[in-house]
Amino acid sequence: MKILHTADWHLGKRLDNFSRFDEQVLVMNEIIEIADKEQVDLVIIAGDLFDNFNPSVEAVELFYKTLKRLSNNGKRPVVAIAGNHDSPSLIDAPDPLARECGIILIGYPNAKISPFQLDHFSVINSEEGFIELQLSTCDFPVRILHTPYANEIRLKQYLGEQKEDALNEVLAKNWKNIADQFCDDNGVNILTAHLYMNKRGGELIEEPEGEKPIKIGNADMIFSDAIPSQIQYTALGHIHGFRNIGTEDKPVVYSSSPICYSFSEAGQTKYVSIVTLEPKKTAQFEKVELINGKPLVRKVFDNFDNAILWLNENQDTLVELTLESETFLKAEERKLLYQSHNGIIHLIPKVKNNELIEAHAKTINLDQNIQDLFTDYFKSKNGNQEPNEELKNLLKEILG
Repeated sequence: MKILHTADWHLGKRLDNFSRFDEQVLVMNEIIEIADKEQVDLVIIAGDLFDNFNPSVEAVELFYKTLKRLSNNGKRPVVAIAGNHDSPSLIDAPDPLARECGIILIGYPNAKISPFQLDHFSVINSEEGFIELQLSTCDFPVRILHTPYANEIRLKQYLGEQKEDALNEVLAKNWKNIADQFCDDNGVNILTAHLYMNKRGGELIEEPEGEKPIKIGNADMIFSDAIPSQIQYTALGHIHGFRNIGTEDKPVVYSSSPICYSFSEAGQTKYVSIVTLEPKKTAQFEKVELINGKPLVRKVFDNFDNAILWLNENQDTLVELTLESETFLKAEERKLLYQSHNGIIHLIPKVKNNELIEAHAKTINLDQNIQDLFTDYFKSKNGNQEPNEELKNLLKEILG
């Protein structure tokens, strides 16, 4: 069987004040096209479906339309779990209706999904944190352990463990109990979770810039060795770059976000993971590149004209622009920059200063006039750089 694994859609997310909705529409269509082209039997979305607890109407509409098309009108099951950006109640709310379309929405950890049957697949077994599917396209059942996001305290409450137990041990014990009970070699066995997980002994993965952090300290780190041995493929969400923190035999995969959502992701290629599974066999997966979404670029120029030239030649980008110059950026220069490109998200003027600053305390002469006081203050804050005439004139206007 084939599975499409994706995560971290963040529908409704903006980059500063710049809407990404049109890009999200395009990339959702692209994911649907990949699912159809690859003829996948199942879709897993590993959390952060929306960007906040109260998504916009257009984001919710895009979400439901995308899931309906991914499910191929109930012929292909879609399993979506909540991430740390999602409201579990909002994700759970449409579940009874969604099931009629072949969509299984899971908001809370340890949720128990009521068994149901459609024409093309059925939920034949369900326990807390576990579902077993039988698809008409497969001769074997599909077992899925599911752990949507919850903070440490809530997760331990849901799993019924003592607060002093380490979270890694709590999850490992819970997952092992489920796997030992339900995951034999007669079916395929999958885990999906929205967690900050690392490989024990490996380099810690940086959480995405601008993300709500999941990791606070190291007391409750979650490591990939907590995953039961029966699990053939683990579908993770939260980290926005594609990576396998498991092994070739036991992939533990962050599938990446569908588009770049912060400038720390500038230059990243985004993917979905296409997984081929069968009982008793090692999971095979390949990453399929997503081509929609504007590139995010960090550029530094020390020449104003060169900056304008580059901006004019790279219109289909979102830019963090640093401009180094001998003097402060003038209002007309700033205006010209924004007129030349409508995707400048951050403009960072940087004044060059080659003078050595004397390291001694300076007595402030409070008897001098306000203009001179302003000049002294400005120089103290900007590496002995004099304010330009535009700033001096602005001060005069304010004083007037």
